[in-house]
Amino acid sequence: MDQLSYVVNWIAKDIFGVPAYLVGLMTLIALIASRKGAGDVVGGALKATLGFIILGIGAGAGIGALTPLGALITGSFGVAGVVPTNEAITAIVNDIPDVAQNIAFAMFIGVVASLVIARLTPLRYVFLTGHHMLFMATVLTVVLYNAHVEPVVQILVAAFGLATMMVIMPAFTMPWMKKVTGNQPVAMGHFGSFGYIAAGVTGQVVGRGSKSTEEMQFPQGLRFLRDPMVGTAVAMIVIYLLLATIFTLRVGESAALKAVTDAGFTGAAGAAGGFLGFLSTMFNQALIFGGGVAVILLGVRTILGEIVPAFAGIAERVIPGAVPALDCPISFPYAPNAVLVGFLASVAGGLVGFGILWAGLGAALVVPLILPGMIPHFFTGGTAGVFGNATGGRRGAVAGGFVNGLIITLFAAFLIPVMGAIGFQGTTFGDADFQWFGFIVGNIARIEGNVAALGIVALCALLLVFASWFQRRFVDTGWVPGGTPSEAAAAKTEQVAPGAA
Repeated sequence: MDQLSYVVNWIAKDIFGVPAYLVGLMTLIALIASRKGAGDVVGGALKATLGFIILGIGAGAGIGALTPLGALITGSFGVAGVVPTNEAITAIVNDIPDVAQNIAFAMFIGVVASLVIARLTPLRYVFLTGHHMLFMATVLTVVLYNAHVEPVVQILVAAFGLATMMVIMPAFTMPWMKKVTGNQPVAMGHFGSFGYIAAGVTGQVVGRGSKSTEEMQFPQGLRFLRDPMVGTAVAMIVIYLLLATIFTLRVGESAALKAVTDAGFTGAAGAAGGFLGFLSTMFNQALIFGGGVAVILLGVRTILGEIVPAFAGIAERVIPGAVPALDCPISFPYAPNAVLVGFLASVAGGLVGFGILWAGLGAALVVPLILPGMIPHFFTGGTAGVFGNATGGRRGAVAGGFVNGLIITLFAAFLIPVMGAIGFQGTTFGDADFQWFGFIVGNIARIEGNVAALGIVALCALLLVFASWFQRRFVDTGWVPGGTPSEAAAAKTEQVAPGAA
């Protein structure tokens, strides 16, 4: 049994848990199914893998550059609380041996089950975001563990819940993805989807007649800002330097440097030291962030160039009508300016959500205050900005990002209690789908025993039925949110219909 656990854990975490390997493996299978030559199979699989590695390098640079920003925000405004970060809470949970083993089994079984569901239902989505599989398996296993559900039941129910979410959320976001991508056969495979749908709906409500963020007009001397990489870097330079100055004036040079260092960022004072060294380091981090976004866009374009054509093979022979569901940066190239707008608006929404909790909701729920975590706000807020821009232009990007930030802040507060002692660790899950689904499953699990397990299975079955209806009613018919009749006709004609057998 120990050897089996080791092998399952290895497959779940070192293969399925590494997005680049998972995408490369699925591209390999797709190219083989398309009966491509050996050179095309190997080359295509490696290129898709490298595309995801490039994306990861860009994401790593962006995340590293964001490390001091959270400390600057909290220090500038003198607040403290829980900072949602998926990676941090997952690492904490995986230090508990019994739970970690169950997570690995749940993830492995859940991935297989999702492919079976995709083959047998209209929900023909192949979810390829490996780390989000791990995060969702962790959420579900933890809430079931906290409710004292038997280990075998924990594994099976968490696996079914994971499989369900892997096929229903791409279906629910697909109409908005069509609007974003112009009917490309690619789905959203990221568990921030509730926020993206909310952003798309919000954009449609507030943005009628608003021009796209990509059509911004600049004076002659500022036209260099139309380049997304340059525009992002300049905006972040202003934000970093302003917050660094406010923080230093508020608490003093030594305290500001110490706070940023304690947040995990070394070398905050730069080579020269002092306040000017601090400013030059923050300036450099803003530039690194802009460069990281550019690398992310390159990685996404590389992945799309390989995986979309390759999936024609899976769609024809393995899972008819299969559509790859990929990580949220897959949407970034379609509206790069909206990514920055959505990110900043999401942080603003998070600060308003913090204010709501501070004003009394946090005390009523008996949970800590939720501070903006820069990683979830960048990725989910940026994506929400893209969705909001697609349906409502600039106003939609701002409002959509703001609504996303509000959602992931307030939903995080609701999730913490159902995670028990594990939930009060200074961090929690930062994306909307982990939060709303974990909250519902956790409250059902409080019933205890087999009744709770049956309740969760029934919930998942109902979600599958509803998602199948949604797929047939809206996705397969070509409905485009806020779209013109010609857009709807194009969506219906050009789509690779996931529901087609």
